Amino acid sequence: MFQNRTFCGHCKTLVPEFKKAAKILKGIANVAAIDSTVHKSNLNKYAIKGFPTIKIFGANGKSNPIEYQGPRTAHGIVEAVKNEISKTLKSRAGKGGEKKEQKQKKSKSSSGGNDGKVIELTDSNFESLVLNSKDAWMVEFFAPWCGHCKNLEPAWKKAAKQMGGTVKFGALDATIHKSISDKFNIRGFPTIKFFAPGSSVKDGEDYHGGRSSNDLVAYAESKFATVAPPPELVEATSQQVVQETCANKQLCIFTVLPSIYDCQSKCRNDRIAMLNDLAEMFKTRPWGWLWMEAGAQPHVEDAFGLGESGYPVLTAMSPNKMKFATQIGAFSTNAIKEFLNSVNYGKARVYNIPEAKLENDSLKVLEIPPWDGKDKALPVMEDVDLSDVDLSLDDDDVSLKPKSEL
Repeated sequence: MFQNRTFCGHCKTLVPEFKKAAKILKGIANVAAIDSTVHKSNLNKYAIKGFPTIKIFGANGKSNPIEYQGPRTAHGIVEAVKNEISKTLKSRAGKGGEKKEQKQKKSKSSSGGNDGKVIELTDSNFESLVLNSKDAWMVEFFAPWCGHCKNLEPAWKKAAKQMGGTVKFGALDATIHKSISDKFNIRGFPTIKFFAPGSSVKDGEDYHGGRSSNDLVAYAESKFATVAPPPELVEATSQQVVQETCANKQLCIFTVLPSIYDCQSKCRNDRIAMLNDLAEMFKTRPWGWLWMEAGAQPHVEDAFGLGESGYPVLTAMSPNKMKFATQIGAFSTNAIKEFLNSVNYGKARVYNIPEAKLENDSLKVLEIPPWDGKDKALPVMEDVDLSDVDLSLDDDDVSLKPKSEL
């Protein structure tokens, strides 16, 4: 089941691959699409938080659909469906299928990593999800009977939630998925490995640190800081740009810079450079970064209640909760850093965006041309020759005579 929104750029990109998968699976599995802007009851029912979301209704039926986290290609979707069909057949045949499924249910959640949940890894999805991935991964190889693995589970889940998908956390039952565990020569449990973006089988790095959530997060953040580029600071030029920048993000950071008339290209570029430095500082956080010129996106400014205190001004918004906090004070690296830390630790004053300010539960964003990077001068006012105009008042023209307040 494919959850989408008509204005979602990623959804539109996925449509051809999704149709191709439907054609391949015709007569084998039903493939359907639901527009969640129309059928909103499904959002809460199936915990839909981002778009597109693909869920597979397999052996567990309607009560527990599996969220697909593989590549957004026809091949990846078909392989995932085949894997679920195989599970169903084994379960019905009763030849060990039930025992394996029980072990998998006791393992880690199969929900997606973007919202900070542990992703269940298998022989069939490990290569597509972890190896040659654009994401960094922490992977636990475990055995269901292992006491140390059971002790690690709460910390592993907590660390995954704290990282919020910036570094994905996965778990693989090495007693079932032996093809992958043999490739990595897994001999003890739990074994934890870090995989940088674009890793191969040879690149998994063993983790030997502490097993508390704080230890795991500190290690994941330090590794991510060395391998990940900073997030891109994007100009908010359309609804699609904002949606794609904020999709699956914990926060979206909006900065409204002064008009180009008040802050020419050097001034603006200096501010953009400062924001890029801040994005680098906070790149371990799952945040999107956007900027716009004062007055260019009036609906966005109105939603955040901006403009009264002048520009530049910075606001942090939760795309999932539609809540925001605005920085008050100096527009400097240290001041903004302090504000973002307060937001990150839940200490900032937060406001709800009024529903009346939203369009289809999202910010209303105008489509505008991007800044061309150039200065812009104020239009020159033409001198008007008034030498031949009689500006004196006639005595009879009462309407133009000064009047007292009485």
